[in-house]
Amino acid sequence: MTLKRIILLITALLLALTAVIYISVADNKETFATCEILDLKDVGNIDFRKYDSVLVAANMLYTGNTVKKIVQGEQYREVWSTPIKVPIAFIDTLKGGLKVVEEGGGQQTHSLEVKAAEGTVYSLRSVSKNPEPLIPDFVRTLGLENIIVDGISAQHPYAALVVAELAENIGVLSTKPHLLFLPRQPDLEKYNQKFGNRLFLLEYETKGKADWTGISDATEIVDTEKLQELKVENPKNLAIDEKLLVRARLFDILIGDWDRHAKQWGWVIQTKGDSLKAIPLPCDRDNAFFKIEGIIPTIISNKNILPDLQNFEKDIDYLPGLIMDFDVYFLHKTDRKVFLEQAEYIQNTLTDQAISDAFKIWPEQIFQLNGEEIIEKIKERRSNLKEYASEFKDLLAERKPLTEKLKGSKDVELPDGLLGCFECLP
Repeated sequence: MTLKRIILLITALLLALTAVIYISVADNKETFATCEILDLKDVGNIDFRKYDSVLVAANMLYTGNTVKKIVQGEQYREVWSTPIKVPIAFIDTLKGGLKVVEEGGGQQTHSLEVKAAEGTVYSLRSVSKNPEPLIPDFVRTLGLENIIVDGISAQHPYAALVVAELAENIGVLSTKPHLLFLPRQPDLEKYNQKFGNRLFLLEYETKGKADWTGISDATEIVDTEKLQELKVENPKNLAIDEKLLVRARLFDILIGDWDRHAKQWGWVIQTKGDSLKAIPLPCDRDNAFFKIEGIIPTIISNKNILPDLQNFEKDIDYLPGLIMDFDVYFLHKTDRKVFLEQAEYIQNTLTDQAISDAFKIWPEQIFQLNGEEIIEKIKERRSNLKEYASEFKDLLAERKPLTEKLKGSKDVELPDGLLGCFECLP
């Protein structure tokens, strides 16, 4: 594993399992009493069926002293430690009743796949993560584990909620995440101990039924690997919606989401006769509004060390670092006109009012911490989006088609042409 890969993994982590939780519960008169839970094991004494919400801090792990804030940065520490009101959910009543299917495969992101009676598949993605499996041995030897874990404070725990609202305004799909607190309960079955008493984002899975997307003639949702298999089977009849993909990638730039590899996309397959169109469905918004401060994070994110690890500012520091193999594979042949048209569409559609309205989904106490700051950065980036789009195309044109399989496609048998880019088959 390269040093670059190790550091990327470090920055992709969210937060550790332990947390300080403050719980606010409502009785039938809609009045609230608050009790302080200092240890997760004490949460088991509460009958959450009597209440409809909790007041919970995402994680108290990232509060730091002055020295830590100077060396490792302020980041979003206060956001992580600010309690907010979150609805309580139970599997047997959520979405009309859900059944546990299986645990997700991510090493640091704890996720649980659940399914509704009518067949729609959802994912419960924990707000808290466990970075332990991805900490290299040499880091443990040097005693730097805490620095690595602390780097998660650069991520905004509630970014995905706002991103979904912004995306809807410009016609970019999202997994429609909702924040909830999941108490321990028998319906979690063997996952009760691991997944109970935690904060989750409930969102649609990027596979299975496509009814919820609202796209006409949508037949299924597939991952990038399955999409390539479909291309092999339908070389002449399957195409991606390149306009929407360009729009989605420019939107990523707008919100500072720098980590957009192939596994972070689903594809809605639209079927009309013999023709198939793949419409992009972005997921996993952990790195939107990424905030890098402090001596150590600033050094690591230097463009000469990790060019794709970038701070969310009013101006983009180094656009070449944001061009990914994913872009080369799917957009190498896309005309410049498409980039400029989609940039202009976002500029005209995502108005000041639309941006402000999107942030209303955050609790007021979270918005007060950095909502206005993030809004101003989005507006400034929006004003320069056509310039970014033009440069994006220039940089993409300089890149050659891939010479090996796209990440996340190692199990797909691809013809030589399709190996380099999605539209490269003769």
